[in-house]
Amino acid sequence: MRLSVSKSKNSTSLYVIQSIYDKGKRTTRVVEKLGTVAELQQKLNGQDPIEWAKSYIEELNKREEEQSREVIVRYSPSKVIPKDQQHSFNGGYLFLQQIYHELDLHKICAEISRKHKFTFDLNAILSRLLYGRILFPSSKLATYQHSSKFIEQPDFELQHVYRALEVISKDMDFIQSSLYSNSLKVSKRNTGILYYDCTNYFFEIEQEDGLKQYGASKEHRPSPIIQMGLFMDGDGIPLAFNLSSGNTNEQITLKPLEEKILSEEAYDGFYAVCTNLEGSVQEIIRINQRRWEIEECFRIMKSEFKARPVYLSRDDRIKAHFTTCFMSLIIYRLLEKKLENKFTCSEIINGLKDMNFYEIKGQGYIPTYTRTSFTDALHDTFGFRTDYEIIKKAQMKKLFKATKK
Repeated sequence: MRLSVSKSKNSTSLYVIQSIYDKGKRTTRVVEKLGTVAELQQKLNGQDPIEWAKSYIEELNKREEEQSREVIVRYSPSKVIPKDQQHSFNGGYLFLQQIYHELDLHKICAEISRKHKFTFDLNAILSRLLYGRILFPSSKLATYQHSSKFIEQPDFELQHVYRALEVISKDMDFIQSSLYSNSLKVSKRNTGILYYDCTNYFFEIEQEDGLKQYGASKEHRPSPIIQMGLFMDGDGIPLAFNLSSGNTNEQITLKPLEEKILSEEAYDGFYAVCTNLEGSVQEIIRINQRRWEIEECFRIMKSEFKARPVYLSRDDRIKAHFTTCFMSLIIYRLLEKKLENKFTCSEIINGLKDMNFYEIKGQGYIPTYTRTSFTDALHDTFGFRTDYEIIKKAQMKKLFKATKK
């Protein structure tokens, strides 16, 4: 902030002004009108108004640095808000973002980018696909549009999203293996027992093709389906998944995924429990009280994450769709675990979705959500807070940085 002196025919007025940057453009705003020189001379008992104003602004800047100055925002009841200008943004994704980076998914994206040598930002796209799948599950087009709801705005185009899906499909196994290894740094994995289950997802597209085949639908729908087998650890956190065509016998879906898991050094030594398969399969050792955990995983993907019905037609994009659902589920389950399983799925997802902020141009963000025991738990668990009366722009940038360590 600095002093501005405005001279007119009859008086000289002093103002506190501040430079602000909006979309790369620099402008100034009046923070406070101090008065005219004549008025101040009467109030200051002979003290020089200019020198007093400079000292006053120096103190404001000092308090600004200490984040102790109250923010005064002026609104006019006669001014119409600008057209097509967004003011409300979601900040709940920041907690998902911290887990995303703890899992080093940004590094996985960097490695894939180096291998395929494309120019679009895979990390930006994948992160938005995952946050969107948890908070605003919808089509890829709608997810791209929803990404503008987050405080950090997208810097990619829709075409890049579809290109990213092709890349994710090619590296589906690499992503799963790397994600498991990285998850060991985030949370101790309960790997004494492995749970397995298989379910299917239906398509709105009636024509059979590739993975989309008619089979025994668990929902008795006359639609092509795809089968998904999922391995989960003892805490309900997914480990790996596979996809098979809808006409594949469910009883043989376990073996390929088990072989893949046991072939990976990171998975060595697991003891497998298979659930929800009929018949005398050797891998079916026992069914116990934790079966509901894996069924809950499928329920979350189908209901909360809206993984079905599937509208994609190409196999590579179908594989990428389920890979992003799988990654989203891991992030969500780790969030549950961090919160010590004290909140329901609905409380967590709706709570994050409701954590919106109103942007005051040039100043910062005002939380518009209700502070609850859930938001308190989030802040205590993740080590940063978003529930101050206003979060200055500089503070918000620090939060962005803190969630990406």
